[in-house]
Amino acid sequence: MENSTLNSIFTRRSIRKYTNEAVPSSLIKNLLKAAMSAPSACNQQPWHFLVIDDRSTLDKLSTHNSGYSMLKEASLAILICGEIETAILKHFWAEDCAAATQNLLLAAHASGLGGVWLGVYPEENKGVFLKEVLNIPNHITPFSLISLGYPAETKEPEDRYNEDKIHYGKW
Repeated sequence: MENSTLNSIFTRRSIRKYTNEAVPSSLIKNLLKAAMSAPSACNQQPWHFLVIDDRSTLDKLSTHNSGYSMLKEASLAILICGEIETAILKHFWAEDCAAATQNLLLAAHASGLGGVWLGVYPEENKGVFLKEVLNIPNHITPFSLISLGYPAETKEPEDRYNEDKIHYGKW
């Protein structure tokens, strides 16, 4: 690989099994700084981040649906939310939160952590559940939940490049 950024992009995989090793607060802060370094429309930064490291809360979240089951082993999770009311360009808040989510995942991988993006938005039932369990104010919309920890599994990189998906000039 030419550089560490491309290496992180090409080798990052969704990791769902974790050791029980705690993630240091300094590393969590770096993940949050990386997430907040994402581009956002008009630099509106409509995001908020909720760090969840309480074992009983992670266990409760893991029971919501089978897609959240890995939270049972995760050292922590970070919920990325949007504050739509204060966004300058309200219709771009989800893209902004998606960029923050991707930055966080890449920073986690580059730091030796495993993580997986657990879908929340636009599935209203997931958002309602998270708001209830985590006491999230009504004006905040849960977007993505990232399960994190030191990996207890390894996955080989996948080459997902596909010439059939590329068009030049016109379709």
